[in-house]
Parts: sequence; structure tokens; C-alpha cells
Amino acid sequence: MTTQPLAQFSGQQQQAQAARDVNTASLCRIGQETVQDIVLRTMEIFQLLRNMQLPNGVTYHPNTHQDRLGKLQEHLRMLSVLFRKLRLVYDKCNENCAGLDPIPPELIPYVEDDSSKLDERGSSQSRSASEERREVLEVNKKLKQKNQQLKQIMDQLRNIIWEINSMLAVRS
Repeated sequence: MTTQPLAQFSGQQQQAQAARDVNTASLCRIGQETVQDIVLRTMEIFQLLRNMQLPNGVTYHPNTHQDRLGKLQEHLRMLSVLFRKLRLVYDKCNENCAGLDPIPPELIPYVEDDSSKLDERGSSQSRSASEERREVLEVNKKLKQKNQQLKQIMDQLRNIIWEINSMLAVRS
């Protein structure tokens, strides 16, 4: 009977320890959410600043100005808190990854097998797709040049018609 409560107590201790030791992947997710919050707060700050009127001789309501100033200060305070949180997450990730040896990408072995022949067909298809893209870009470039030439011709015709109408108006 006494072993049951003891086992539950040690299980609870392990769960509490696991809750304290957050893995690096969840830290990265927390960091990503924090960065998203920072971007959102920054956008809100710029929105507030855009809506504020400059004191250029225009009378403004002091209450409105104080309200907007208070909101701006609150957003800046929250932004500071979020940056501190991000720094803590960054430091914890670095601490968790300190013992890991980074594997340089050139040390990953390449094993050639039959699927590489399939990749060659795929690469020839990607080459033809890139050639098609290149052709489309060339055609678009030529089309833009022709459109520019047509615009110049239309402008010249418009000027000639304007001159003819001016001469006819002078004759009458």
C-alpha cells in the first residue's frame, strides 16, 4: 500500500521535471510565435503612428492625444517584453544545442542507385521547363519593346493630328 503513493509521487516529480525541461523544438515554436507577436505589435505601433496627427498648428484634443500616447507606450512596453522573452528562448536554445556537434553538409554521403536515372529524366524535364520560361521571358521582353514602339507612334500621330487641327482652326 505504501508503494502506490510513493510511485505516484515519483511520477509526479518526473512530470514536473519534464515540464521544466522543454525540448528545443517546442522552444523554437515558442520563439516563432514570439517573433510573430513582435511583428504584429510593430505593425500596430506603425498604425498608431500613422493615425497620429503632427502638431503643425492644428488644434487637437488633449484627451485623444494622451489616449493614443498611452496606447503607444503600452505597445512599446509589450514590445520590450516580447524581445526579452525572445532573448530568453534564444539563450535556452543555444544552451540546449551547445553539446551538439554540427554536421557539415558536405559530409553527408551520396549513394547512387536506380532512382538517380529517374532523377535524370526529371532534370531533363526541368531543363525544358527552364528553357520554356526563358523563351517566355524573351517574348515578354520583345512584346514590351513593341508596345513601347506603338506608344511612341500613337504619340506622334496624336501630335500630328493636334497640329493639323490647330492649322485648320487658324484658317477659319
